[in-house]
Amino acid sequence: MRPWTASTENDLRRLLNEWDPIGVADEVRDEYDCMLAPLLRLLHGGAGRTEIGEFLRHESAANFGLDPPGLRPDATAGRIVAWWTAAGPSDGT
Repeated sequence: MRPWTASTENDLRRLLNEWDPIGVADEVRDEYDCMLAPLLRLLHGGAGRTEIGEFLRHESAANFGLDPPGLRPDATAGRIVAWWTAAGPSDGT
């Protein structure tokens, strides 16, 4: 299992800031940090695009008061899962 490092957090933060559902990432780089730990737990647990998309949809509605379908959470979920998969495990397996 890949260790949870500052680099991993920074990579995930970059992906969330590129998504930027509320349009503030240029001014507030840590706006979506509340999603880092839950997303990393989901990814470590083997969550796929569907589960990550559901998480992003829920978070954008519940925490940011946004209409998730227009935000393309599924596309972002796909990018997150692709990044996670491409990085591969770093536990020696």
